[in-house]
Amino acid sequence: MTDFSSHQVVDAIAARRAERRTFLRYAGGAAAASGGLALLSACGGSNTGNTPAPSPSASATDLTADFNVLNFALNLEYLEAQFYSYAAYGTGLSAGLTGGVGTLGTVTGGQKATLSDTVTKYAREIAADEAAHVGFLRATIGSSAIAMPAINIGGDANGAFTAAALAAGLIQQGQTFNPYASDVNFLLAAFLLEDVGVSAYKGAAPLLQTKVYIEAAAGILATEAYHAGLIRTLLYRQGVSTNTIFAQVQQLSDARDSLDGLPDIDQGIGNATTSNIVPTDSNGIVFSRSTGQVLNIAYLNKSQVKSGGFFPSGVNGTIFNSASNG
Repeated sequence: MTDFSSHQVVDAIAARRAERRTFLRYAGGAAAASGGLALLSACGGSNTGNTPAPSPSASATDLTADFNVLNFALNLEYLEAQFYSYAAYGTGLSAGLTGGVGTLGTVTGGQKATLSDTVTKYAREIAADEAAHVGFLRATIGSSAIAMPAINIGGDANGAFTAAALAAGLIQQGQTFNPYASDVNFLLAAFLLEDVGVSAYKGAAPLLQTKVYIEAAAGILATEAYHAGLIRTLLYRQGVSTNTIFAQVQQLSDARDSLDGLPDIDQGIGNATTSNIVPTDSNGIVFSRSTGQVLNIAYLNKSQVKSGGFFPSGVNGTIFNSASNG
């Protein structure tokens, strides 16, 4: 296998985590990918236990419906994987992880972030997870897996993060928001994406029909929740030192709520006296978003549209419309 020593690996990690970091470097362009199943083999050896197989009782209709939902999720995983991979390493996923059904897009605006050593390590870990999710979903869906759509993760005047920050009131007209410029900017950008991923998988759960795919989606949901909790914790620690960060996070939260319609379900991270690391309802359960609401945020548009924001040409697959919220 290709020597990946050009990237530093975090010490004192479990063997499984080490394998997943190797996978990220493999997916990020250090070696050519030969397809989803081969990539999963690279990060876990045998395919057994990695790619769920539907039960014999699963109908063709159920499988088609489930693949539509999993492909919708794959769009989001492409977005997250590219963002974290560029931020952590300055390079995106290899061509072997991006082809498929539909129009293959390109990534606009990604770059290596200027981060502290600690946040760099976190970014690399999350990048490994997100790249693994892409490989896992592609292998699971097989020949029906969608190609990566066009993705905008730029922090320049035309970047989606600038548009999001402007909508949230973090910046003024004519200013830019670069998510790769500092720890705080990176964490705010990650906050914008991570909570959406958690609520998206929670909302998608009732749409899946096949037990083994429900279990797989639950596993990814748990991973995304860990990521979201980490990002929220890091922001909270920053906020204790720089109190204005609490307000910035709340502005992003309010912006998401303004896009996805009623009810008001989004939450910030609290304030200097009370933390809110895990956003839940009164029963301690995280909230859900429909596919349309997820795309409202991804497209940065509260109306029913087919493209915009982080997906300038729309997403691939059969689920592509945002909801009509005003």
